[in-house]
Amino acid sequence: MSRGSLKLRLLAAGAASILLALAIAGFGLLLLFERHVERRMTAELQAYLRQLVSGLERGPDGSLNIARPPAEPRFEEPLSGLYWQITAEPQGPVLRSRSLWDAALDLPSDHLVGAEVHEHTIAGPGRSSLLVVERSITLPANLGGGAVRVAVAVDRAEIHAAGLAFAVDLMPSLALLTAFLLAASWAHVAVGLRPLDAVRRRLHAVRAGRDSRLGTAFPDEVRPLAAEVDHLLDAQEAAITRARARAADLAHGLKTPLTILASDAEELRTRGETGIAEEIATVADGMRRHVERELARARAGTRLGSVAAQPVRPIVDQVTAVLRRTPRGQSLHWEIDVAQDLAVPVDAQDLAEIVGNLGENAVKWAAARIRIAGRARDGSVTVSVEDDGPGIPEDRIGTVLARGGRLDETQPGSGLGLAIVADLAEAYSGSLAVGRSPLGGLSAAVRFSLYIEGTNPVTRACAP
Repeated sequence: MSRGSLKLRLLAAGAASILLALAIAGFGLLLLFERHVERRMTAELQAYLRQLVSGLERGPDGSLNIARPPAEPRFEEPLSGLYWQITAEPQGPVLRSRSLWDAALDLPSDHLVGAEVHEHTIAGPGRSSLLVVERSITLPANLGGGAVRVAVAVDRAEIHAAGLAFAVDLMPSLALLTAFLLAASWAHVAVGLRPLDAVRRRLHAVRAGRDSRLGTAFPDEVRPLAAEVDHLLDAQEAAITRARARAADLAHGLKTPLTILASDAEELRTRGETGIAEEIATVADGMRRHVERELARARAGTRLGSVAAQPVRPIVDQVTAVLRRTPRGQSLHWEIDVAQDLAVPVDAQDLAEIVGNLGENAVKWAAARIRIAGRARDGSVTVSVEDDGPGIPEDRIGTVLARGGRLDETQPGSGLGLAIVADLAEAYSGSLAVGRSPLGGLSAAVRFSLYIEGTNPVTRACAP
């Protein structure tokens, strides 16, 4: 896929969206997990807080003690990250866990009412960050009265460590989900763009002549595009039909005056005015060449974008039937080697003109034999016309394909036949090749790159 590929752009946009969404989702899940862990730790700290409050008592010496300290080994481990402290107001800390060692919890100024439990984040030993829960207790008379603040704290690094472990466990799942979503995105893009490929195939079929229009067999989103293309083809076909009609009218309107000029020249020649006759004949012949050339180019340039496949053999038979009735054609041996089912996507009139021009040229130069053959091979169809005449020297092949080029000016004709064939072949993505025939004369082969698949050419020979 190139940088301008729509599929590549959609895949890139989908991949970026998926990665961004999963990154946000992963970050959100991490925050939610840490929040969950924090709530669980807060609940545990509150449980320790209740144990401390329930275990308060006065010793024989009047000091405040904890009869039943929480059964958590970390409270006895110095700087373990789990601490408790009881502070008398306003004297200051009176009891604390062994885990605090020689440090004390610097509780913020707070107004605690009743059994309210407050949460704080404070600095702890070793510049740690602690999550603290505390409440205020008013001691009864048997415990000496007064008020104390009971606080339990845990190092927030434990929350972050749990979050990191969760993230490590989450990464494989996110990676697997990413791969699945990318594969799904690729499948969605492939399926979504499939109608465009169908449009391309139908357009190729239209261009190759297998179909005339795209039709409506597309999804709702693509059907308006196909309809617009069909409307464009309809408009093109109408315009080309009008252009062909105007070309035919122009040909009829110009050929008649040129024929009259040729007749006048012949009449002047019979009167002995050969100079004027030759001038008129030369001008008329030049005009006729120009008109025929331009009409042929106009027809080739206004070919329909979609042309139905035309069988080659019936057109060859029609053209040869006419040529055989000419004085030269009657004396020649004709060989037809064209399969009955061989077809090319070429307009019938243009195909007849191609075969007719090649056939007329062969009749003009053939000594005794003419062979017309058609073959389907290697993705193309080739129609060739060969004769046993003098042929063309290799250094003169370019001359006969030029506009008005002629090898023998004594022979009748405009010298446009092969040039017109070359123009018409090019209009149908084909080409004209001229060379030496195995019969000894000229071989002119027209190759069409667009053809109907499944042809099965056979060999036929016709006697003169």
